[in-house]
Amino acid sequence: MPDSKDDGQFDGPLKAFRNSEFMDDRVARPLRILSEYLEPEARFDRLGIIDTVVFFGSARIHSREEAEKDLKNAEANGGDVDSAKKALNMSRYYEDARELARRMTEWSKHLEGTNRRFVVCTGGGPGIMEAANRGASEAKGLNIGLNINLPQEQHDNPYISRELAFEFHYFFMRKFWFMFMAKALVIFPGGFGTMDELFETMTLITTHKIKKKMPIVLFGTSYWNDVLNIDAMVEHGTVSADEAALIFRTDSVDEAFAYISKDLEENALADPEDSLSRGTRAEP
Repeated sequence: MPDSKDDGQFDGPLKAFRNSEFMDDRVARPLRILSEYLEPEARFDRLGIIDTVVFFGSARIHSREEAEKDLKNAEANGGDVDSAKKALNMSRYYEDARELARRMTEWSKHLEGTNRRFVVCTGGGPGIMEAANRGASEAKGLNIGLNINLPQEQHDNPYISRELAFEFHYFFMRKFWFMFMAKALVIFPGGFGTMDELFETMTLITTHKIKKKMPIVLFGTSYWNDVLNIDAMVEHGTVSADEAALIFRTDSVDEAFAYISKDLEENALADPEDSLSRGTRAEP
C-alpha cells in the first residue's frame, strides 16, 4: 500500500522491500531466508573473517562466581542446596570453555595474513556460549554470536563483538552458518539443542556432505559417558569404529587446545587455498 501522511495525503507508492506487511507475509519467506544468508555474509566479508572454531554447550551452565553465589543464597535462605551444589560442580565447564576460547583466540590472533582465521563462534546465548564469547573477548579478539529468536530463554550475551552479533529467525539458516564457517568444533555438556548440533555435525561428516577435515572435541568425559554411549553404538554395529574415532574426548583444556591447534596447523593452515575463501567444501 502507498505511503501516507498524517493529513491523509499520499507520498507515492511504497517500495516492496519497505512494505513490512508484505515482508512479514508467508509469500516473502524466500526473501527472509535469503536475507539470513546474504546479510551475515556481507558482515563476514567486511571484517575479513574466513572461518571459525565453534563452541556448543548448555545455556544453563553458570560461571563459578554465579554458582557460588547461588549456593550461598540457597544455604542462607532454605533453598534447594542439592541443585545449587550440582550447578557449582557443572560450573567447571563454563570456566574451561572460557579458558579454551581465550587460548584459541590468542593463538589465532598471531597467525600470519590479513584475514581473520578460526574466530570463536557460539550460539550467542548464556551458559557455555557466554563462556566462550567471554574468553575470546578477554583475549581482545573478535567473536561471533549466532543467536536465535526463541520464546523462552535466548538472549545475546554481553561478550559478543557487537558487529558480529546476529539474531536468526530460521534455525536451519543459523545451523548453516555454524557448519559453513567451522574448521573445528568443541562440544561441552548440553541438552537437546547441543545433542542436535552434535548429531547433525556427525551426520554431515559421515555422509560426506562436508568434505573438509574438522577436529571435533567432546569435552567432559564423565558427563558424556553418562548421556551418550557411542561405544555401545559401535558394539551394536550402528556406528563404525572409524566414525566413532572422529570424536576426540577429553577433560583437559591443554589437551583440547593442543589437539585443535595441531590439526588446524596440519590441515587448514597447510592448504594455501584454504585462507582465500570461506566454505565447507560441501556437495554443491
